[in-house]
Amino acid sequence: MSVDNWLIYKEFRFEAAHRLPHHDGKCRRLHGHSWIGKIYLKSDHLIQEGAKQGMVVDFHDIAEYLDPLLEQFLDHHYLNETMELESPTCEMIAKWIFKKLELAGLQGLKGVEIQETCTSGAKFIKGD
Repeated sequence: MSVDNWLIYKEFRFEAAHRLPHHDGKCRRLHGHSWIGKIYLKSDHLIQEGAKQGMVVDFHDIAEYLDPLLEQFLDHHYLNETMELESPTCEMIAKWIFKKLELAGLQGLKGVEIQETCTSGAKFIKGD
């Protein structure tokens, strides 16, 4: 018998500055990006009854976990300070967001993807 698997995502965006103090190029200087992120949730079932029938989770419910992070730490912030990371690379930002959402109890969390430019990004994925 086969098992269904669903992987859904919620995209988000934020504007923020950072610097990579140990980088050997221009990214060591203070600069900003228009960041794009995706939160991935995995499930082997859909909600069977009620207003959310046929969903893994309501996308609005994902936003309830994400919005406080955007407001308090990410959007229009200096990431080196608010995330308390010395060198907030794209990879470290994805992991930081994942860990915060995991700690907040977001069920089914599988990964976080962050794009810092239209051609560059990273995805942190929970191991199975």
